[in-house]
Amino acid sequence: MATRDEIEELIARVKLRDRQAFSTLYAETSAKLYGVCLRVLKNRAEADEALQDVYVRIWKKADAYSANGYSPMTWLITMARNIAIDKLRARKAPSSGIEEAADLASPGLTPEGEVIAASERQRIMDCLEELEADRAGAVRGAYLDGDSYKDLAERYGVPLNTMRTWLRRSLLSLRDCLTR
Repeated sequence: MATRDEIEELIARVKLRDRQAFSTLYAETSAKLYGVCLRVLKNRAEADEALQDVYVRIWKKADAYSANGYSPMTWLITMARNIAIDKLRARKAPSSGIEEAADLASPGLTPEGEVIAASERQRIMDCLEELEADRAGAVRGAYLDGDSYKDLAERYGVPLNTMRTWLRRSLLSLRDCLTR
């Protein structure tokens, strides 16, 4: 790879629209800048496109680089990263206008739905109360808090297969309770 001074000289020559210097700069820096784009975008086709945009910007904005103690590679890498992030943001679907938003129904529950949900929640809580405290805690941990079976087994000091059995039997008990 070229030294810092060589890259600065190449950028200075690109400012003067030296095509040979631009070609050499590409040969010396493209692998590193492609890696930056690929790391951000995680998609080879988009990284290729971003890299092309980077070098178009270098060609147009080479005069924006000034050797002020910063590494020229830092300038190039920052430019590549920013372009890749812009492409990443552009992936997201464009938002629609406010006129379309007025036609959408509220995602929340209706008052009737809230009453039904509260009633169901209370039924589940009542059924959880019928389980032994450690079994109910394990069910809450696994299905409400997202704890892994392994974490729960360690927390309750039981083997992993015992935890699986606890959870399976507890779910069967809950099902029976909820069908009463």
